[in-house]
Amino acid sequence: MKLEEVQVAALTPDRLLPLIGPERAERFKATAKAAREQLAGRVVLNVNSTASGGGVAEMLRTLLAYARGAGVDTQWVVIQGDPHFFEITKRIHNNLHGAPGDGGLLGDDERRHYEEIVRANADELLALVRPRDIVLLHDPQTAGLAQALARAGVIVVWRCHVGADAVNAHTERAWAFLRPYLDDVDAYVFSRAAYAPDWADPRRTFVIPPSIDPFSAKNQPMSPADVEAVLHYVGLLAGEPPAEVAAFTLEDGSIGRINRHVDVLQTGPPPPAGAPLVVQVSRWDPLKDMAGVMTAFAEHVAGAHSAHLLLVGPVVTGVTDDPEGAATLDRCVEVWRRLPHAERSRIHLACLPMQDAVENAIIVNAVQRHATVVTQKSLAEGFGLTVAEAMWKGRPIVASAVGGIVDQIVSGEHGLLVKDPRDAAEFGQAVLRLLDDSPYAELLGENARQRATAEFLGDRHLEQYAQLFAQLDRAR
Repeated sequence: MKLEEVQVAALTPDRLLPLIGPERAERFKATAKAAREQLAGRVVLNVNSTASGGGVAEMLRTLLAYARGAGVDTQWVVIQGDPHFFEITKRIHNNLHGAPGDGGLLGDDERRHYEEIVRANADELLALVRPRDIVLLHDPQTAGLAQALARAGVIVVWRCHVGADAVNAHTERAWAFLRPYLDDVDAYVFSRAAYAPDWADPRRTFVIPPSIDPFSAKNQPMSPADVEAVLHYVGLLAGEPPAEVAAFTLEDGSIGRINRHVDVLQTGPPPPAGAPLVVQVSRWDPLKDMAGVMTAFAEHVAGAHSAHLLLVGPVVTGVTDDPEGAATLDRCVEVWRRLPHAERSRIHLACLPMQDAVENAIIVNAVQRHATVVTQKSLAEGFGLTVAEAMWKGRPIVASAVGGIVDQIVSGEHGLLVKDPRDAAEFGQAVLRLLDDSPYAELLGENARQRATAEFLGDRHLEQYAQLFAQLDRAR
């Protein structure tokens, strides 16, 4: 199989320095210098299963750009697979979250198919590395590559971005499938300590939470006028767009513009520009519970407030490693059609174009910045980068108290957490509280931005990886 090599341009990490302060900046510079010297002549190769769509791909693009800008030879390849392979790995993904997923098997036939695909990718991957290079394998899709890489003398790190706080039959089944491939890795990296299985050697287990890039297309500053111009043009706000569509700055400093429109399901016009807007941005994934957001809004918010709800996800053909996207979107449409007309008229389902990753990110940026309240009503969550992104933008947030979300938000301080993600009434009451109390919502939003700056920017993330690589070298 032909691996996809993803090209990443170098970005100077110095642009983070004004945000993080002099003491933190000096520490980061020292860490970068030490990593550059330690890794001279070696490659740090990241391997995952998609170049676009989802938090892992977005995070890799940014972190690798900064690492390259710091003088570390960091590269990225994407493995290939057929639909059945991705059905199997999405099943494992859901099981690691403690959820049943599609309920399908993880037996001998599934293992044979998984190994067949992995072997075909490993043959080409081994040509790209030498002994003492470092390979980061991301998530279940890549776990089966670890043994071949370890035999080749490569330092192998398996990075798992998903997990569950409590063990159940589903998590046990997923780990039983994956464990045979992971005995030889040099390190396991998880977003939370609770995600590590009990058989993982504590001496080889590390916790590194994800991060965001404040200068990426999804997070870069946008003026209110530019936000409205983008949303009018793509069809997410009612009214005529301005004569000049808002421009935005690309990573190389050049100027881009929005060219594509958004596919929107709605009964009438988009939300008025001045209407309060509740927004959730997620993949069309059952665990993100977009249908549950709709139901909770219709039953507990729409009758008490004039706000509109906007659910935003990718065009389902644009995320190659997620076979559940189309079915989940179809389910959301079915739920939407059954709602009473009065509530349905204020609920809008949007599928964003995926042909241009930067264009997609700018639309998401505008949507989040325009939101009165951002929600993340996940039933399970590995980390939840959409939460950190909304925090960075200073938006008031209502989210489920699951997974990595609780590592980002202290309820009542940086947002509001719903203890039971299936409790529609509790979710609706939290949303109403922020819609009805603007000063409180603004306070939570400002606190959220401060926390995102302190905890979830790339300098902290890269420092932790540099420390990990140094420790692995000492162990060898």
